[in-house]
Amino acid sequence: MENNEQFLIFLVVGFIAQIIDGSLGMAYGVSASSFLLTFGIPPAIASSSVHAAETFTTFVSGLSHWRLGNVDWELVKRLALPGVIGGVSGAYLLTSIDGDAIRPWISAYLLLMGVRILFKAFRNLPVEASLRAHPSVLGLVGGFMDAIGGGGWGPVVTTTLLADGHPPRQTVGSVNLTEFFVTFSQSVTFILTIGLTLWPVIAGLVLGGVVAAPLGALAARKIPARAMLILVGLTIILLSVRTIVLALS
Repeated sequence: MENNEQFLIFLVVGFIAQIIDGSLGMAYGVSASSFLLTFGIPPAIASSSVHAAETFTTFVSGLSHWRLGNVDWELVKRLALPGVIGGVSGAYLLTSIDGDAIRPWISAYLLLMGVRILFKAFRNLPVEASLRAHPSVLGLVGGFMDAIGGGGWGPVVTTTLLADGHPPRQTVGSVNLTEFFVTFSQSVTFILTIGLTLWPVIAGLVLGGVVAAPLGALAARKIPARAMLILVGLTIILLSVRTIVLALS
């Protein structure tokens, strides 16, 4: 495939993935990484390319969420440092193992979280903040799985926080802002270990994601809480089932 064709294709992929991520707090990395893997790109190279692009898109997305009042700074502080530690550890480990081996297990966990979110949405349970998810531990696990699987910070962190009853709008905004620090640290780790090679792909993902980031943040502010819970639950269930089916086949 020509470089110009790669750029245009991944510009569209980056735009769509960031709209989903900005509004639901997840799925940029999962969507983009899945697409790269269909081209036969090794997991480590796919993850490094996606996270390099996410460094830019998460910065714009996090800034947009902050300006729209979607950020809970206490939650950001609890997630940021553990997320960076987990992200760096996972990125370093991925350079020496096959990330696909662990992905089905991550997807099984996410599938259960998606079902739990739908249950909460349809049962009309009150949305109250809770520390049952232990944000620091959650950030550590989410950062590690995000690097290993090429995506998963949002699905792991956002899904678990929403399932525990955190307000959807502030959760999505806070997780998106924190993701900048996680993806930046992962990108530095990949650059120092295996480097970056797929520049047309990275450029397309960056441009498409940056354009879509403010739109995703606005959507997060406008979508009602119950509707967002249902969308998040269905999205993560579909992505998880797809990953499990592909792994088993």
